[in-house]
Amino acid sequence: MTTPMTTPTTTPTTTPQPTPPAPPRPRYAGTRPPRLTEVPAFTRAIAEGWAPTTVPAPVPPGAAAAAAEHRRRLSEQLPGRTVVVAAGRAPVRSNDTSYDFRPDSDFLWLTGCAVEDAVLVLRPRGSEHDPVLYLPASARPGDHRFFSDAAQGELWVGPSAGLAEWAEALGIPVRPLTELDELSLTGADAGRRVDETLLRRHGIARSAELARVCSDLRMIKDAWEVGELRRAVDHTVEGFAAVLAEVPTAVQRHGERWLQGTFDRYARAVGNGPGYATIVGSAGRSATLHWVRCDGPVEPDAVLLLDMGVEERSCYTADVTRTVPPSGRFSPAQRQVHDLVEAAHRAGLSHVRPGAQYSDFHFAAMEVIAEGLHDWGLLGMSVDEALSPQGQLHRRYLVCGIGHHLGLDVHDCAHSDYEQYQGATMAPGMVLTVEPGLYFHSHDLTVPPELRGTGIRIEDDLLVTGTGAELLSAALPIDADGIERWAREAMGVGR
Repeated sequence: MTTPMTTPTTTPTTTPQPTPPAPPRPRYAGTRPPRLTEVPAFTRAIAEGWAPTTVPAPVPPGAAAAAAEHRRRLSEQLPGRTVVVAAGRAPVRSNDTSYDFRPDSDFLWLTGCAVEDAVLVLRPRGSEHDPVLYLPASARPGDHRFFSDAAQGELWVGPSAGLAEWAEALGIPVRPLTELDELSLTGADAGRRVDETLLRRHGIARSAELARVCSDLRMIKDAWEVGELRRAVDHTVEGFAAVLAEVPTAVQRHGERWLQGTFDRYARAVGNGPGYATIVGSAGRSATLHWVRCDGPVEPDAVLLLDMGVEERSCYTADVTRTVPPSGRFSPAQRQVHDLVEAAHRAGLSHVRPGAQYSDFHFAAMEVIAEGLHDWGLLGMSVDEALSPQGQLHRRYLVCGIGHHLGLDVHDCAHSDYEQYQGATMAPGMVLTVEPGLYFHSHDLTVPPELRGTGIRIEDDLLVTGTGAELLSAALPIDADGIERWAREAMGVGR
């Protein structure tokens, strides 16, 4: 055996590099930075040299006229009463950051204005009310808030419409918010978002009656409102297509949140944003009624529940749900559940018409659900016993309601009494949803294994007309075959 030749190894040496000299300290380092508002030279200089800006008030077409009619309707219900409603302000998210501002719905219904901290005062004059809108003054050059207020200063947030622009757009008097202090509002009815400082200063209280009256009035949509809801639904249908196109990507990599973000991005592009937290649930999460965390994977062989709605810039929102198979085909068990939900859905739709009691569609859909569960052996009692007030065992798999009013809020008119809501009859101009479903949780041992982890909901938006109802979301299929074809085409799978 020969000895292999080796090469001696040496450790390279490095020459130490000299430490670079420290730079000289900046001028005035170590002194306390001055408050710019206390530096006269700066405040004089920054107040000058700006070209004037004129920004039109962002009022959707038709909103001002609609708001004027809404105020007239409110005057009829509250004659001789002073009314104060407020837009409110954005809630704090963390420390000095806030969530996006969205005005109070009653305030928006009465004004068409979406300005934070704005207040509307309606003073009685005979059988009518005189409106005055109070707005925060714009923080423009010459006002120290221009550079010092990160929430309202135009150097921070950009130019905004002034009082004159708002008055022109809305057709009502608009005054600075500071003038509210000079008013006497004793005995006024205050809305839900009037802040505590204003309530204490004027010795007034929030009025449950005002909230109820506004809620009742908002049930009947006028032609302008119906038009806004049509646009919201149409945009939502387009949003569904955008989401389905991304399902293959979500299956491969990014999961539920990718689809949630896809819809939210689309909603912000065409409208104000999503009308509520977008629900995207795959696999067992599809059985969670409000699955908004959306932090799970999208599984190709599990159903995918999509509950989404675009809120228009007017803040009217849609609310539509479909449950689709990412593979392009429902399994036999999934189709079994979908077919029962579809039958309940169609039963509910058939009871939406003028003159029918509002709750009729709820009971019609529930009856179909109970009968189907009984046929599957899941009730443990008769259908009549289950549907009775003393039974309700079918509600284990459908604990929520079957629908709700729709408008500025996704669950609109929520401050109405039972007699004016569920106990009332339907009338032309109402817009509502019908949304039965079945929700079999993964850990529910009362259902067969093949059904566990399957949640299916169908939700449509309807307008009650003079003769029946118009299905605003009719562009989307309801039956399982149609949903499979629609999903395969949109996702580009299983062709």
